[in-house]
Amino acid sequence: MARLLVTGGSGFIGGHVVTAALRRGHHVVALTRDGASPGPAHPRLVVVSGDVRDPETVRHAAEGCDAVLHVAGLYTFDPARAAEMLEVNAQGTRNVMECALAAGVARIVYTGTVGTTDFSVRNTGRLPNEDDVAGPGAEMGPYKRSKLEAERIVAEMAAQGAPIVTVCPTAPVGPGDHKPTPTGRIVVDFMRGRMFAYVETGLNFVHVSDVAEGHLLALERGRDGARYLLGSRDGNLTLAQAFGILSGITGRRAPRVRVPCAVAVGFAHATAVVCRALRRPPLVGPEAARMASTPMWVDPSRSVAELGLPQTPVAEAFREAVDWFAYHGYANAPRSAVAAGSTAGRT
Repeated sequence: MARLLVTGGSGFIGGHVVTAALRRGHHVVALTRDGASPGPAHPRLVVVSGDVRDPETVRHAAEGCDAVLHVAGLYTFDPARAAEMLEVNAQGTRNVMECALAAGVARIVYTGTVGTTDFSVRNTGRLPNEDDVAGPGAEMGPYKRSKLEAERIVAEMAAQGAPIVTVCPTAPVGPGDHKPTPTGRIVVDFMRGRMFAYVETGLNFVHVSDVAEGHLLALERGRDGARYLLGSRDGNLTLAQAFGILSGITGRRAPRVRVPCAVAVGFAHATAVVCRALRRPPLVGPEAARMASTPMWVDPSRSVAELGLPQTPVAEAFREAVDWFAYHGYANAPRSAVAAGSTAGRT
């Protein structure tokens, strides 16, 4: 089996990538910022503490590896961290790519984001796919800009012959969301009864385990230079539909008050000013509010056809997320988590 370097190995997606790789029999080097382990100790897992911006650390971690999966990234909508996001997400990506190529790895998988997709093509009557990438002049906040620059760096290297495959997860849901991510925060807030209103937008939800499998499948079957959306064909849901699923799982009533996007953007700008004065991250960043004005629905057919991307029912992903959050004390246990269940204790 191969020896793989996984950056961001203790993150939500990265942790599941590590688990999927170990399950396949690979040896894994997990690079994490704080040295946190992706899960229980494993004889084929080595955890290395370091920063993707540090060439020496990355070179050392990549030594003897057959492939690199660069999952690490800084995901925040806090405008005060714009420069840091560019350093980590763009320059950090360049550093990882250069160190991986210098180490002579056979394949690199880069983890992008669905947020760099050009969603305006929906105006033509179709869903965006992998070929629809936002242009440099597209309106976007610091996070998206940093990831778009990273994709540009990766695409440039791939065009010069580097063996790089790009995967772009949509909105992963499932167990093991320790932080939690913005998508996981939606689930937790719903479970706590804190969802009093919502912005009518849409996301493509996908089981995080399918996203992890997609990374390994891209490593095995992906075409050099190709871009794959790791999403669910049945995952294009409005928030109202997602809340309907969560309501059925938890027994909680879904919020009924819908907030217009223009109001949400205005509120986000106002709270950002206050939070900046208090030196706190904004509750809802203007970038996140602007993103809500356009449903982030996509067509992941290429990943299903070329990679064999699994398509776990989205309702199952939400159920496993709810059970995991309840089991780990993020919110009170709903009806489905009374007995904890086999998925609740999963990392």
